[in-house]
Parts: sequence; C-alpha cells; structure tokens
Amino acid sequence: MTISETPSAPTAADRIPLSFNQEFLLNFDRGDEEGPFGPKYNILCGWRLTGQIDTETLQDALEDVVVRHETLRTLIIRDDGPPYQQVLPASPPALLVHDFTGVEPDGRELRAEELLIEIESGAYGIAELPLVRAVLGRFSDDDSVLVLIAHHTAADEWSMRLIMRDLVGCYALREGYTVELPSASPYQEYARWQQEGVTGTTGDDARAYWREKLKDARILALKTDHPRSAGLPKATSWHRFWIPAELTSAVLKVSKGMRSSPFMVLLAVYATLLRDMTGTTDIVIPTFTSGRSQPRFQDTVGSFFNFVPLRIDVEGCDTFRQVVERTRATCIEAYSRDIPFAQLLGEAPELMIPSIGDEAAVCAFQVFRSPLATEAESAGGLAYSEIRRRLLSQPAGGDIPDGAMWHLEIDSTGDIVGTLGFNSNLFDEATIVHMASEFHRVLAATVTAPDAPVQWS
Repeated sequence: MTISETPSAPTAADRIPLSFNQEFLLNFDRGDEEGPFGPKYNILCGWRLTGQIDTETLQDALEDVVVRHETLRTLIIRDDGPPYQQVLPASPPALLVHDFTGVEPDGRELRAEELLIEIESGAYGIAELPLVRAVLGRFSDDDSVLVLIAHHTAADEWSMRLIMRDLVGCYALREGYTVELPSASPYQEYARWQQEGVTGTTGDDARAYWREKLKDARILALKTDHPRSAGLPKATSWHRFWIPAELTSAVLKVSKGMRSSPFMVLLAVYATLLRDMTGTTDIVIPTFTSGRSQPRFQDTVGSFFNFVPLRIDVEGCDTFRQVVERTRATCIEAYSRDIPFAQLLGEAPELMIPSIGDEAAVCAFQVFRSPLATEAESAGGLAYSEIRRRLLSQPAGGDIPDGAMWHLEIDSTGDIVGTLGFNSNLFDEATIVHMASEFHRVLAATVTAPDAPVQWS
C-alpha cells in the first residue's frame, strides 16, 4: 500500500486535517522515497533494560501502545485533493530479537550503541503501519537493550519517551502489576484544535509581534560545500562529539547567574560562533519549541514540534554577557508568542529566501530537555534507563529534510553530548567536524569569562 492509497474509501468524518507541523513538512515533500514522507525520516531512542523479559508479553504490550496512541496507525494521504490523515485499526508492530549473549559486560555499552546505528541506518516507510517498531538485544537473562524507532511524522522526541513509558507500563500490567497510566488525548484532537481554535486576540497579538520582530529579517543560511544543482546523492550523516563536565558547570553557572536557561546560554555561544563565521551581526537562528503549550496534550504521542526563528542582534556586544542578555530577551519574547510557523511565515514571507539558494542551507539549533524522567526508572519487574551518551558518528541515519541541525543534551555525567547532523550532498564531513570544534572553542572562551571582551574574528 502506497502513501496515497487507502484500504477503503474514507468518509468525510475519516478525513482528519493535518496539524500545522505536518503541513509545514509538505513544503519539503519529495514523494514516498525521500524527504519528510520518505522511509528515512525517522526518530530513534534506545534504553538499557534490567530484568527478565518475556518477548510475547513485550509484543502484546507494543500493540497496547499502538492502540493507545492512534497517530502510530495513521496514514497521511497526499493525493490529488487536500491532504488529510486517516486513522486505521491497530495491527501488531514489528519486534525483532537479537542474541547478544556472547558480548562481554565491558563491551555491552558499545554494542548497544552500534545497534542503534544499525537500526537508524535502515529505511521504514510511512505506509508501513504501525509507524513504530522495536528491536530487543539480549545480553543475558536480565540485561538487554531495547531500541524504538518511529516515523517522525508520527512522533517527536518527547513522544519517544512517552512511548517507552507506556510500553513498560503496559508490560507491567500484563505481568499482573498495578500501574496507572495517565489519559492521553488523541493526536487528531490536537490537529482539529489547531485548525479550528488558533484565532482571537492572543493570536493577533502574536502575529503582530512577529511581523515587527522579523521586519526585513532573513534566516541565516550557511554556505555549502556543494551546490544543490550538482545533483549529488543525498544522505544525512551524523557527527557526534562531547563537551566535558567542567564546561557544562560553567554553562550552568552563567545561566543561573543571569536567570537564563542552559539553552539560552548555548544559543548565545552559537550566535557568537555564527558572528565569527559569517561577519553577520543580525543573526536569525532557527530552533524548535515543543508545541505542547496545551496541558491536555502533554501525554499525547504525535509530531508537535514547531519551527521558530530567533532573531539576535549582536551589534555592539563587547562581552559574552551582553550576547546572553540579548539572547535571553529574544527567547522570552518568542516563546511567550509561540504560533505555528506557517502563520509566522505569513507575517514575514521573505524570511526563508536565503535557504533556497543553490549554495546555502539552514543549520537549525536545539538543546533537548525532556520533562519526563531521564535517569533510571522502573515499572513492575523492569528497570530502564535511556541511552543518551552516543559518541559514534555515522555516515547515514535519520533524515534531515534540508541542511543541518545541532542537537545538544546534558547527560547524567554532566557532559554535554552533541550531535551535528548534515546533508552530505551539501556539506563535507570536514566542514562539519571543524564547525563542532569551533563551537567547543567558543564555548570554552566565553562561558569561563563572560565579562571578558569578546574576541570577534
């Protein structure tokens, strides 16, 4: 079944509108074989499990999750008419089991990370319902690694933690334990709420803010190593790196002293780097918000993230503290006026022009902080902890529709674990490795001496 084929003729009630996020992805639609509706646009997370696992019960619990979260069994129909969603009945998700009992304990962490790369390098079409699958690797009777992968049109990073929480909870219920899972509104309610409810004075005020804030603004696009017109084959590569805990402590110290979040400080570092790289002082950096401002959707699995351009003017900034101050002000203003990017773009229609150049591409920036527990958790007879410290780079993985993207996260050791994903038809690996190295250099120079003069290149 292809993406534009349905098992039966849908009624009007079956035609669920797309969310604004899904509509945004239509701008990058390249069919069923590439782009955001292709088989590489996936999101993956892995966990180490402690406790004995019955695979039949795990399979049943996976299906319970698919029943609970309908977006995992939803088709996005893109045919000759207006696109829409259609929810289908639940079907058993794939569960693959690997025998890793020959791996010694000191090699299990590495083997787990290698497994994540192997799975992430695969292809999983959007028409292959359900849109989540699992791979279990058994190291011993009570030590395993579990990898979940979902299509990114159906789940975001927040969602992956929800899926795991609910999977372990459903497993414990089937094992006879008492577990209470919170109620979860279906994703279609969110899509309908967006299409029908984002109006009124609040929305008008937000649009007015963005209209003024982005007046004459252009998104900052970086020069690519290869023009799009060269027609090189596209893959998304992922360069991984880490920043030691002593610098993380400095980031946290600056953020606390300036009543800022770690994201604001790290974004200020990135703005400083971009000023060095491009000479531009009027910097517009794309990032993402969770899109979950409504409490009733906190436990809903779906694609909620919203694309947000943050405009930071570093003209006249003599110290890093001043860059953080301007970054903080921009973030507070923007987050309190978060509206779907499609509406925002209506107020600044020329904002993205640089991103469509033949030799330029946007590099988005995000620091992920899940509201869910990220340390060891347990339910029933299973304990689980997320694999957050990934340090192996890979030549091919989940797709970025266009350009490059930073992803930073503070892990349990206090280090900042970073990933810089990039389209290899546009950027060379050496360019990306150098950019990550320069970010580390600028970070070390600024957060350890925020009041020292910034040495602009």
